[in-house]
Amino acid sequence: MAAKANARGASRADLATLAGLLLALGGILGGMILEGGELREIFQPTAALIVLGGTVGAVLVTSPMSAVRRSFRAFLEVFIEKNPRPESVIDQLVAYATKARKNGIVSLEEEVSLIQEPFLRKALMLAVDGTDLQELRKMMELEIELEEHHVEAEAKVFESAGGYAPTIGIIGAVIGLIQTMKHLANIEEVGHGIATAFVATIYGVGSANILFLPAGGKIRARAQSRMQLKEMMLEGVLSIVEGMNPKLIRGKLEAYALGAPSRSPDLAAAPGGKK
Repeated sequence: MAAKANARGASRADLATLAGLLLALGGILGGMILEGGELREIFQPTAALIVLGGTVGAVLVTSPMSAVRRSFRAFLEVFIEKNPRPESVIDQLVAYATKARKNGIVSLEEEVSLIQEPFLRKALMLAVDGTDLQELRKMMELEIELEEHHVEAEAKVFESAGGYAPTIGIIGAVIGLIQTMKHLANIEEVGHGIATAFVATIYGVGSANILFLPAGGKIRARAQSRMQLKEMMLEGVLSIVEGMNPKLIRGKLEAYALGAPSRSPDLAAAPGGKK
């Protein structure tokens, strides 16, 4: 039965994220080696500690703790690709529409408890309970908007980190230069110290542009896909409540799945069921 299908889709490693990180790091490190550098020259635990500790501290001052905690979970999801299937969602909704058209929407009461996707379960439960159409729309759209606000806060945590990291890296470089200036009597040691001091700048600029800012962008992109899926689902539930012909529902949702705007005032979606 469609309702028993896992609406969340398959999860797997995000190859784009992993390949992007490897390509960026490989390009930078490879270029350095071609220029005659050695990897050990940029592996400086002290510089990493200054940049990472300073950046995290600045982010904690800037962002609410709740957003920071959520951002850590979101960061792990950057490396995991969930592959929801809009086609399965459509099949699931059309199956519900067909049953509701034959036996009434109350006949879907047993189906509701089997739905794994929380958004779809809640929307259909409200529909079965006889919630006014406009109220149902407002409640579910509010849930979408709240999730968008949470995601925006999570993305801003990484954007803040991307803004602070290069500056903290400069601070680390200055600290290194201060320590180097203590050994002016030994010019060879001074040269080595200056080179080492600038490693913190590399860490700061590199982490900002390879990790923090891209992570914030991917979190936003993933959220946009989820919101569009939820909008599609809400549109399907509303169509079922209105008693629309299942074939028309399929046509509407298929058109939406092919490329609807990222925000439509009266649409919502979720993961799908079995074909």
